[in-house]
Amino acid sequence: MELLKQSIRQRGIALSEQVLKVDAFLNHQIDPLLMQAIGREFAARFREDGITKIVTIEASGIAPAVMTGLELGVPVIFARKHQSLTLTDNLLVASVYSFTKQVESTIAISTTHLSAHDRVLIIDDFLANGKAAKGLISIIQQAGASIAGLGIVIEKSFQQGRAELEEMGFRIESLARVISLKDGQITFLD
Repeated sequence: MELLKQSIRQRGIALSEQVLKVDAFLNHQIDPLLMQAIGREFAARFREDGITKIVTIEASGIAPAVMTGLELGVPVIFARKHQSLTLTDNLLVASVYSFTKQVESTIAISTTHLSAHDRVLIIDDFLANGKAAKGLISIIQQAGASIAGLGIVIEKSFQQGRAELEEMGFRIESLARVISLKDGQITFLD
């Protein structure tokens, strides 16, 4: 997706050979027009897959997931990382390690919102090692729902996440595939 790649080139910062900072438009400040275009693109790629729910993880996956949900006309569920007084019973849970935050979190979704009748599209901001995706997959499988695929805004293709998820049999649609962050230069696959 060229608009996304332009945003990454212009406003993204390679902090190291492993970390790409995109807080100018995705992780801290959100560019709503870009998110709208991202939502349209994911919807176009998954429109024929019978999606009934979109699942993401808080917080950076919410904006692209909501825009995709708007385009597909389906609800969006986000897995919470933090305990809440209102989210205590009948939970589907998984443990997820964040590379950028260097912390393990327990994520949760209420069984009220996800069931075996659902066909789910996972949307996330990044795919690197695949830990967040695997946590969401675990939760969706606990509910007995089926997974249509994963929509990834930015994939770090030099890490093993895609290979592991494809080996598990999942379809992955990434809008920007970064193959290198060497010397502060952001290089794309396409």
